[in-house]
Amino acid sequence: MTALLFLSSVLCIIGSITPVSTLPPTDPPLIPGHPFVAIWNAPTDKCQQLHIPLDTAAFQAVTTPDLVPGQFLTIFYKERLGLYPAVDTDKHITHLGGVPQKGNLTEHLAKAKGQIDYYISQEPSPGLAVIDWESWRPLWDLNWGSKRIYQKLSIARAIEMVPFLTMNKIQKFAKSHFQDAARRFMERTLSLGIGERPSCLWGFYLFPECYNYNWRKSDYTGKCSAKTQKKNNQLLWLWDRSTALFPSIYLNLDLRDSPKATLFVRNRVQEAVRVAKLPTHPYTAPIYVYSRPLYRNQTQFYSKTDLVSTIGESAALGASGIVMWGASKDFNNKETCQSLSKHLESTLNPYIANVTAAAMLCSEVLCQGMGRCVRKNYDSAHYLHLSPAHFSIKKAEGKYVAVGLPSADDLDAWAGNFTCQCYRGSSCSPKLLRPTAVRRIWV
Repeated sequence: MTALLFLSSVLCIIGSITPVSTLPPTDPPLIPGHPFVAIWNAPTDKCQQLHIPLDTAAFQAVTTPDLVPGQFLTIFYKERLGLYPAVDTDKHITHLGGVPQKGNLTEHLAKAKGQIDYYISQEPSPGLAVIDWESWRPLWDLNWGSKRIYQKLSIARAIEMVPFLTMNKIQKFAKSHFQDAARRFMERTLSLGIGERPSCLWGFYLFPECYNYNWRKSDYTGKCSAKTQKKNNQLLWLWDRSTALFPSIYLNLDLRDSPKATLFVRNRVQEAVRVAKLPTHPYTAPIYVYSRPLYRNQTQFYSKTDLVSTIGESAALGASGIVMWGASKDFNNKETCQSLSKHLESTLNPYIANVTAAAMLCSEVLCQGMGRCVRKNYDSAHYLHLSPAHFSIKKAEGKYVAVGLPSADDLDAWAGNFTCQCYRGSSCSPKLLRPTAVRRIWV
């Protein structure tokens, strides 16, 4: 179903034209007419085997993290892409040299090329390619805790190579060689993927990070520290190569229905927005936010409040979409599959349909369909929601549709609290158009 179309006969322009948005342009939507998309990325094979129906019609793409060829979203875990040097800190086993400077980059790229060619269709169809490498971090100082093993192994290797140096110089040597090798592995892998499948958007899961996990503090603000932002600035080479960003906003159960959940998510997504502007490209990379239907390591689904704190925040801040990820253990028996089926129909689908339709409508009435609506003040509580007083969410022809007519107050609120981020190659400006007939917005 095509995006919502507005006919001049049912629109009127209200107010003067405001200055063109100062936000840098961004990539247009992968799915035309959908400024914000929802992507299902949880394995549900067991539910299918049990003949438990799952309604995923509110999602614009339904995928699985299992490595299946030809999906809209392909996720490459460390064992699925090339020859990734890493350490199994639980079993104390090193793989392929352990540290990136001992890995074989040539062999890695050769193997990765074959895997990319097999699992991502050669057809020039758009999609997402996510690399999930979490064993080590490319900046030396970020390898703390169990990841400190990469510093220790790097120092041991440096002692073998330059034993005549002082320990201080050996540590500097080890740091430099580790970071250079980590950068080569990540840069060259991205370049390979983009070169092989340029119609896909490529990036690394969990980048950028915010490290705002200290929500148990009474004065928690959720903001990324200046130190973290400085570290992210040092990864400019990564943002320069990435064609999409994939931050994560998974919630712990102790954040349930807490204002701190909103602060946690808001600042993680906003850091991705900030980072996307760092390269000197003429447009910013789109942001696809990883979320979950369940709280971390739990069987409880997100509450309606926390759907607003995650999906709603992401859409309002200008993300291009949300990826609802799930693990193989999440839905692997009759009880969990039945719970998921009920949750989709009662809670998740109606909310996703509401936000998706609202993002489409706001794009049309405020940005001429040539950009997406973004909060003027990122740290505010304004959302892209359709009012239940004026819209109803229905299911027809196997799809979800929002039916209604926005009120003047609803439109004025959007115009007052949102601006436009125009798509690359398009021109738009915040200019309010008022529909004068009932709208049917297919999501």
